[in-house]
Amino acid sequence: MKKTIVILIHALIGWALCGSVISVGRQMTSAWNALVVHLLLAPVFFAIVSQVYFKFFNYTKPFFTACVFTLFVISMDFFVVAMLIEKSYDMFLSPISTWVPFGLILLSTFTVGKLNEG
Repeated sequence: MKKTIVILIHALIGWALCGSVISVGRQMTSAWNALVVHLLLAPVFFAIVSQVYFKFFNYTKPFFTACVFTLFVISMDFFVVAMLIEKSYDMFLSPISTWVPFGLILLSTFTVGKLNEG
């Protein structure tokens, strides 16, 4: 149970950092610019979170961790952002707002994990 909580806390931190970029970005600039900044920073945030996870905990293999982090983000975006905050699922129609960042989160987490193996 402890290991599951540790993994999910790391995923939550990455998701919260991404959400902060969108939230602050929308207040400071256009929605488009906020999405572009999010697109650029999401893999960076998850690379940092992954580095901490793999350095101090490393309970799971890179691909599994990448899948957990990505599925956590997708779930939170679906159930919290789309369902409760936006009250719309339109965000999932835009590759730049969801699908590309999801892929980059998966890739950056997996890459950091592989770099920390052995």
